[in-house]
Amino acid sequence: MQASPADQWMAISAVRLRGVSIALACRAFQVSESCYRYERKLSDENVEIADWLVRLTTAHRTWGFGLCFLYLRNVKGFAWNHKRVRRIYRALELNLRIKPKKRLVREKPEPLAVPDKANVTWSMDFMSDQLADGRSFRTLNVLDDFNREGLGIEVDISIPALRVIRSLERIIEWRGQPLNIRVDNGPENVSAALQIWASRRGIGLQYIQPGKPQQNAYVERYNRIVRHEWLGQYIFETIEEAQDHATRWLWTYNNERPNMAIGGITPAMKLKAAA
Repeated sequence: MQASPADQWMAISAVRLRGVSIALACRAFQVSESCYRYERKLSDENVEIADWLVRLTTAHRTWGFGLCFLYLRNVKGFAWNHKRVRRIYRALELNLRIKPKKRLVREKPEPLAVPDKANVTWSMDFMSDQLADGRSFRTLNVLDDFNREGLGIEVDISIPALRVIRSLERIIEWRGQPLNIRVDNGPENVSAALQIWASRRGIGLQYIQPGKPQQNAYVERYNRIVRHEWLGQYIFETIEEAQDHATRWLWTYNNERPNMAIGGITPAMKLKAAA
């Protein structure tokens, strides 16, 4: 009959606390000596999982368990069980790194239509921040709604309509032309220069209603990720430094960061699957 965990513990206690020999304690509690001497060892795979989790959470301080697991499963192709990875994640106390914020519950907006292919609808929006010396700067974020791919982040002190047009032209050179671009009613977006350019290109400008940012929900959600994972993480000395960080972060976002809105794969993976 196999010894129970209680019997094993009694045998261990007799040896450690009362000085009884191992052989005598094992006979008294009917525990085999091999069972007594057994030490549970972490498998090589568990060590590898722990190593991956530590490296991921060090490199991406804002990633929680969900993104880490999706990265290991979908991007790296490991077949490790969800519960096993979570158990190691919690044992490393990585779940204590990020404290959730309380958010107000609001009514769900009408979901936006998801394009069935790339370059049907792009979304575009601006963000603002400050350099270390207090000067304000802006970013122009462009997103393809189909696979949530960040097409570009332009960083400068000022980004007027003509600069917006030049940025869009550069993206079109390598990505192709969209049918529509969804924008808010900011001065750059309602300018005559942008409207004339879009008309000549045959691109439709879809303006959301004033005060309704949920109508541009894809890029608003993307802006939140930009702020949380890149823009809010660093203090930049110069525009050039901010632009360099933006370019490198954008590659990670498109090629390595799993996106839960598109099934836990990366934007690059979805674009490749649709080709």
